[in-house]
Amino acid sequence: MKTGISILGIFVADTAYLAPRMPAVGETVPGSGFSVGPGGKGSNQAVAAARAGAKVSFISKIGRDTFGDLALKTYEDAGVSAMLTVMDDQPTGAAFIYVNDVTGDNAIIVYAGAAGTIGLADVEAARETIARSAVFVTQLEQPATAAHQALDIARRAGVTTIFNPAPANAFPAEIYKLCDYIVPNETEAAALVGFSLETLDDAKRAGDVLLSRGVGAAVITLGRRGVLVHAAGQSVHVPAVSCGPVIDTTGAGDAFVGGFAAALARGSAPLDAVLFGCATAGIAVTRRGTAPAMPTLAEIEAVMAG
Repeated sequence: MKTGISILGIFVADTAYLAPRMPAVGETVPGSGFSVGPGGKGSNQAVAAARAGAKVSFISKIGRDTFGDLALKTYEDAGVSAMLTVMDDQPTGAAFIYVNDVTGDNAIIVYAGAAGTIGLADVEAARETIARSAVFVTQLEQPATAAHQALDIARRAGVTTIFNPAPANAFPAEIYKLCDYIVPNETEAAALVGFSLETLDDAKRAGDVLLSRGVGAAVITLGRRGVLVHAAGQSVHVPAVSCGPVIDTTGAGDAFVGGFAAALARGSAPLDAVLFGCATAGIAVTRRGTAPAMPTLAEIEAVMAG
């Protein structure tokens, strides 16, 4: 019986800077806060899914350094099964994150470090873990060839596949047909389809394009506007779930994907899983940070009940 979630992705140490605005080139702007914590899209999604009650295996590579130690502690605390290759000749990845101290909006630079070397052999070594999962998740912070191989393994094994095409890097077109769910945000969706998503009709048109490329369903996150679930014969707008003042949107997409995957792995219907993901993200954006902001199952259930 297939159970739990496997996730291929990267870990980075998030170095987050709060300031009223981004500096121009050559300019220095005083900040209002700073923190270092665990991050990386795949890693954040793994923590979110585990805290949301799922059994999670995270597949990645880290360096033998202080940031690598942070990764190991993060997974121990969250209850994530860490399938990590530890490298002596590559550092653990890191990210620069600017967070607007008024709106919570962000801008990010990511260096994948050791995880940038994830290749086909690494994916093959994780074949059994991927194949026995109920749900498999990956993104594009590690090389796209590795994501492609892992999605192919999952699809051939009958595992439900979730592809988060983030950041908006190029990837083989064959990946579309391996996706039960493709989960871009509005910026990533626009990059994929070639037009901006100003309205819900634009999002539906983008969903049509993605379906025409072979995906099972497009789940497009639209920030404060919620989520569009677009599949053959079905297009449903799920509003965002508000859980209080928004102070940091950095991990919102990862919270959604982790919550969505956790609900699907439990056997929830797709729309119910989307609502669960919205509640997960709605809580996360009321807190600072990425992985540390991910809510527990009890917190999500309380919001759902309310």
